[in-house]
Amino acid sequence: MTDLIEQLSSFCPKERAKAFAELIATTPFPAEKPWVNMHLHTFFSYNGEGWSPTRIAYEMKKLGLYAAAVCDFDVLQAAPEFLAAADQIGLRGAAGFESRVFFNEYASQEINSPGEPGVFYFMGMGFVKAPQPGTAAADTLAAMLTRSHERNRAVIARINAKLNGFALDYDADVLPLTPEKNATERHIISAYNEKALKQFGGMDGAAAFWATTFGAPVDEIRQKISNTNGFNEFLRSKLIKRGGIGYIQPTNETFPPLEQVIDMILACRAIPMSAWLDGASDGEKDPMAQLECLMAKGVAAVNIIPDRNWNFKDPEVKGKKVAALNDYMAAARKLNLPVNVGTEGNKPGQRLVDDFECDALKPFAADFLAGAQVMVGHTRLLRYADVSFTDAAAKQEFACPTCRNAFFASVGALPAPSAAIRGKLEDMGCEKAFAYLKDSAAAQQWK
Repeated sequence: MTDLIEQLSSFCPKERAKAFAELIATTPFPAEKPWVNMHLHTFFSYNGEGWSPTRIAYEMKKLGLYAAAVCDFDVLQAAPEFLAAADQIGLRGAAGFESRVFFNEYASQEINSPGEPGVFYFMGMGFVKAPQPGTAAADTLAAMLTRSHERNRAVIARINAKLNGFALDYDADVLPLTPEKNATERHIISAYNEKALKQFGGMDGAAAFWATTFGAPVDEIRQKISNTNGFNEFLRSKLIKRGGIGYIQPTNETFPPLEQVIDMILACRAIPMSAWLDGASDGEKDPMAQLECLMAKGVAAVNIIPDRNWNFKDPEVKGKKVAALNDYMAAARKLNLPVNVGTEGNKPGQRLVDDFECDALKPFAADFLAGAQVMVGHTRLLRYADVSFTDAAAKQEFACPTCRNAFFASVGALPAPSAAIRGKLEDMGCEKAFAYLKDSAAAQQWK
């Protein structure tokens, strides 16, 4: 079974599918709990455990999660695989992407990318397919990935120039670490670490090289390098992040404009989603003002990584983070914005699910569950009935935002449909499928 589980993250889609079929035939999945993880990166961008979309679906179902969603950087490659895997095992699912954009109204303020005024981590959720080739939306999505490759090549060139003959090759050393050539900063760092170990004959040689590079005691670096995950984070801070030897301050030309990415998401009839860090920056000091500005541009939901907002040993730090979270949640509630939450999964050892019973999160557990239901309900309605949470028609039918949220959540609250029900929905046609979903949601069971 261990081999089969590992094969779920093979770069070969056929091998993943074969292993999945064998595993789900024999795995006793637990009863469902009211837990969700709606923000998980896959190996199509960077997953800390190297997990594929299929592996994520399997692991979330093994935990008994109510719902889960994948969210990769700059690509939608995980969406079809994840939704198909979730269907097979009866897991409520959704799919989206994350990226960085430039937020002009906050050009002079830090927002959720520390030290980088105007740079804004941003999301789209509820995609059921990629945009049609040749459309403006497809061009925008492709340009986002192209920009990412350009930034990666440029940062590697800057780092290589300062490493005294030790150099990384983006095409040969980095891109093979990803199944579909979508490399991230973390792939680059992993590649630098591994290449140094090989080129300098192991840990001692690599430690001596990095100690010389950073002007640090070799014993200190040797101790750090023995912990691969920790050392990768150390390298990332020294090579790529702000203050690192390969870092340059981004400008409004580094990332696409926020409005352009929102237009792409809406053209795909998905949900533009703001991302919240922790309330510490100037750009996050006034959640209501920020969210009202974003809603005027088309943002229809928000995303939070809860662990960043309460899980600190220092009581004073924790108190400030929780107070900021409370303020943000109050603003989201007042504006009727569904709240999407998750753990990211982009570092080894991260939580697989948040602690929804902790004192800081328990008051919002119902909001987090309802947010997941909205994302799942939107995904179902778009897949089978050609109805989107962001469409003008939905807004007109449910003029009251609370009512719209409640309806989409009621569709998402339905159990994962069986193969027979999915086939029935596909055969009905959009109008009948919408009526069927609406009736089933009202009864809270498949009719």
